[in-house]
Amino acid sequence: MSWRFWTLTLLGGLALAWIVAVALLFFSGRRTQARALARLIPDCVVLIGRLLRDPRVPRRRKLLLALTAGYLALPFDLVPDFIPVVGQLDDAIIVALVLRSLLRGGNQQLLREHWPGPESSLELLLRLIGRTKPAAPEA
Repeated sequence: MSWRFWTLTLLGGLALAWIVAVALLFFSGRRTQARALARLIPDCVVLIGRLLRDPRVPRRRKLLLALTAGYLALPFDLVPDFIPVVGQLDDAIIVALVLRSLLRGGNQQLLREHWPGPESSLELLLRLIGRTKPAAPEA
């Protein structure tokens, strides 16, 4: 079996897990959390746009963010977007890798400032990319 088969199988499994997680949250009465999980990708797109306009983000990181935004805007991807869920999953993986790179520079506070969605989805995103520092106290 080829690497493409295993890659597609992995992506399909992740997509199925995402669908099941959203459905379980929705049907268990936790609609707010289900909505936050379903809106994770659009929130990441808004976050990238905001980070691109922030003068505190270094140019090299902005270039990486701009390339990511360009990739997300392209009509063709590694996995085409017209394939439900799986088409957006490759976008999510790329966004996670880019945000992880951004956080290497210690810019977690920037992510918190510019995050458009609920705090719970930001915490989920930070856990997914391996950064689970506690939230800064509100002043």
